[in-house]
Amino acid sequence: MAALARDLGRLPLALSQAATYLVDLHLTCAEYRARLADRARTLTDLVPEDSGLPDAHRATVAATWSLSVQHADRLRPRGLARPMLQLIALLDPNGIPATVLTSPPALAHLFAHRTPGEDGHRPGHPIGTADAADALRCLHRLSLADHTPGTPHQAVRVHALVQRATRETLPETARDALARTCADALFTAWPDTERDTALARALRANTAALTACAPDALWEPRAHPVLFRTGDSLGHAGLVISAVTHFQDLHATACRHRGPDHADALQARRRLAWWRGMAGDAAGAALAYQELSADELRLLGPDHADTLDTRHALAWWRGMAGDAAGAALGFAELLADYLRLLGPDHLHCLVTRGNLIHWRGEAGDAVGAATGFEELLADHLRVLGPDHPDTLNVRHGRAWWRGATGDAAGAATAFEHLLGDYLRVLGPDHPTVLTARSDLAHWRAEAGDAAHAAAAYRELLTDSLRVLGPDHPNTLHARRGLARCQGAAGDAVGATAALEELMADYLRVLGPDHAETANARAELARWRDAAALG
Repeated sequence: MAALARDLGRLPLALSQAATYLVDLHLTCAEYRARLADRARTLTDLVPEDSGLPDAHRATVAATWSLSVQHADRLRPRGLARPMLQLIALLDPNGIPATVLTSPPALAHLFAHRTPGEDGHRPGHPIGTADAADALRCLHRLSLADHTPGTPHQAVRVHALVQRATRETLPETARDALARTCADALFTAWPDTERDTALARALRANTAALTACAPDALWEPRAHPVLFRTGDSLGHAGLVISAVTHFQDLHATACRHRGPDHADALQARRRLAWWRGMAGDAAGAALAYQELSADELRLLGPDHADTLDTRHALAWWRGMAGDAAGAALGFAELLADYLRLLGPDHLHCLVTRGNLIHWRGEAGDAVGAATGFEELLADHLRVLGPDHPDTLNVRHGRAWWRGATGDAAGAATAFEHLLGDYLRVLGPDHPTVLTARSDLAHWRAEAGDAAHAAAAYRELLTDSLRVLGPDHPNTLHARRGLARCQGAAGDAVGATAALEELMADYLRVLGPDHAETANARAELARWRDAAALG
């Protein structure tokens, strides 16, 4: 055993794999050393010179890896360990979600690249999720990967040296194709609505690892959608500044690969402008969309879907920048074009009508907004039915503007009824449900029921911390609502203390110029004055 340890350079990774190999095949140390010596002579160049390992360790990793993979491929299900390890080699060594490695793109890779048997035959039956799980167990058994099914978001961990050795066996074209397969697997495993922050975090980490391994492969033949999904995921997690940085980098890369007028570059600009606004720069977002709109008119024409989407976002951010009347005008003009192109019952028309009504309300016509949402609801019920998410959103707008007309108690009652349907249709952790709970607490407070509003904000804060995390803007908003209720209940000193603590987090997370930071600052000044009056 001492001689074998010397042969392996006492490298922990190699020792672990060798010990597993010995036990599994019932070999003596002498027999394993003979195999290792033969394999080391043929694979000394497997790990490249810049790996940072001493020369003896490069040969050791190559040889032990080769022996272990060859044996793992002979275990049931035969021939799947190697192609599974190839997938793992391009992803995050610190944890890969099980859903990625059992997704349809991953299973298709296992089927297409199954190692042939000694007779050169590949089994033709389809590969299922159980086969993929069994392949992971083979890798675990040979210490090539750590498979812990009880932690699904980080079900597979792997040593970076094993990943490197695996990647170096692949020709560049095969590695690029594998990278696109991994990107397909990540995108397929990514839920449309991110209710699980740990899963979203793991998917972002795996996309980052994949991009680092194969930065150019994900741009052929087009920018892979997982690149855009990652940036949006950062924003939805409340990391809006990181989302802005991500899309700035993505736009620069798109321009380098495709040029500034390519669809990939335009899409990156579109997402960059959106998250710039969400980061607090509404005027900058409006300007960015205005410039993008001019380029899309030139490149795509006035009736292209992307051109119309950009006009929609431009109108919205004009309103968010303080120009409610300009937003309403923009939506009115857009609605006319949607009606011409799509007809009155198309979803785009219905959504645009809702935004037009909202910004007319923000421009001063609260009563008209409440009436407009009542009429819009009738069309949503007729076209989409009562349980469609957009129908529920129109009910949300109707309830809000009912409160804005002065009927706070009626708004709270409407939100109570709406919340029951939201919970039934979307589930308790959906972001829209959390927003509706916040609005219900707001209108309860406006109706004078500070005690029930405070209780609602406390429950919401608990769930927001669990679902969204402490730095998400919606979590910060729930804290502000709770402090406001505390002040309304007579504890101005406590409200001031809570808001002072909250202001530090607003400044750290969103910065001094964000609209939510400004609202919190105004709230703090109000309760400081109230506390001073005693």
